[in-house]
Amino acid sequence: MRAQAHTLEAIVSGMLLLASLVFALQMTAVTPLSASTSSQHIENQQQAIGHGVLASAAAEDALKPAVLYWDNSTAQFHNTAGGREYYTNGPPDNRFGELLERAFDQRGIAYNVYLRFQNMQGRTVTTRYIYSGEPSDNAVRASHTITLMDDDHLRDADGTRNSTRLGDPATDYTVSDTGTNVYNTVSVEVVAWRI
Repeated sequence: MRAQAHTLEAIVSGMLLLASLVFALQMTAVTPLSASTSSQHIENQQQAIGHGVLASAAAEDALKPAVLYWDNSTAQFHNTAGGREYYTNGPPDNRFGELLERAFDQRGIAYNVYLRFQNMQGRTVTTRYIYSGEPSDNAVRASHTITLMDDDHLRDADGTRNSTRLGDPATDYTVSDTGTNVYNTVSVEVVAWRI
C-alpha cells in the first residue's frame, strides 16, 4: 500500500512539473527581434570592428588629418553634399574614409561618426562627421580621443596640409577653441548598426 502511494505521489508531482513547464513556455514568445546570443555576438563584433578602424586610423596617422579635413572658406568638410557641413553620401575621400568603407560598407553595416568636444563654457558639444541615419536600438559605439593643437593645420581636399592653422583668428572650424595652447580634445565616435 505504501509503495502505491509513493508511486501515485511521484506521478502527480511529475505531471505538475510538466504542466508548469508547458505553461511557462507558452508565456514567453521568441520573435526575430528577441535578444539572443547570436545577435549579441554580432553587436560585439561590430563594436570590435569600430575600435579596430579607429585604432588603425590613429596608428596610420589618418584620424587627426581626417578631423582636420575642413574647408575654411565654405565652413564645412571637403566635398560634402546638400550644403551640409558633414557627410551623408558615404565616407570622406581620405584614408579614414577608406578604412570605414572597407570595414562597414562592404559588410552592409550602417554607421555614423560624431565628433564630441567641450566648448569654452565646459558643455559637451556633438558634431556630425558622417551621418547615415538614426541608429537602431542594437547600435554599438566605439571611440578614440585625439588632441588638436593651435598650430595644427587644416587639410586641403587632396589631404595635404594648407597654411590655415586652427589657432588663426580667421579660422571658422566646427570644433571650438578652448582658449589655451591645446585647441581642444576631440572624441571621435563611431556608432554602427545592422541594416
